[in-house]
Amino acid sequence: MPVDHYENFPVASILLPARLRRPIAAIYRFARGADDIADEGEASDAERLQGLAVYRAELDRIAAGQTPADASFAELAEVIDEWRLPLQLLRDLLDAFAQDVVKKRYADYAQLLDYCRRSANPVGRLLVHLADRASEDNLRRSDCICSALQLINFWQDIAIDWQKGRVYLPQDDLMRFGIDEAQFDDFSWSERWAALLKFQTDRARALMEDGAPLVHELPGRLGWEIRLTVQGGLSILDRIDRVRGDVFRHRPLLRRADWLRMGGRALFM
Repeated sequence: MPVDHYENFPVASILLPARLRRPIAAIYRFARGADDIADEGEASDAERLQGLAVYRAELDRIAAGQTPADASFAELAEVIDEWRLPLQLLRDLLDAFAQDVVKKRYADYAQLLDYCRRSANPVGRLLVHLADRASEDNLRRSDCICSALQLINFWQDIAIDWQKGRVYLPQDDLMRFGIDEAQFDDFSWSERWAALLKFQTDRARALMEDGAPLVHELPGRLGWEIRLTVQGGLSILDRIDRVRGDVFRHRPLLRRADWLRMGGRALFM
């Protein structure tokens, strides 16, 4: 579940076990609030980084056993204490959001995955900890799912990110497929672009399929929640492939029929 606003792959509260709704909601509010500081509105880069520093200071207070200075962090502090959640995972999220403020390009896939490790993977790891299933294998599979979801979000939103001055497509891949960023302003689809996006969707699909066995390790309704999350990501990849990567003119979104199809596929995972 990527942190970059979960609307595309929602945490379906109707499926979540009741006991997990409070801690997951607290984590979501923390991540959503910090992400909005980094990405929304008209603030300067310095103001965004200062806002994230406030979040980091609150985590330091929680780590020291102190009462948060901002009352809105009180529930998060209670959840961290009650569930013994690793604070470093929340710090990793803040580090990724701060990176988004200042870093607009990625040299290669390894750099992009390192960003995913901090921007997306912590949320999945926190969920696995909440489910008390934090084995090494389960955490690795969770990382695969979350990194795949983050990548899928990038390929879905290439046009939106371009308007914000960001390009998540690795620079070495752009060069390999003969794509120049100058083409983004007045986008014209080409076979080379289709090949580039197919390369990216295949890579994200392989990562998702590597992580998918996690659904069998998570108990009850939570396992079904993650089944639908995985299928949501795969459905977006299907849509990108159907338009042969033309996400500038055809932003892929989940529709009602997709949810029915996802539910059917989830039964046979």
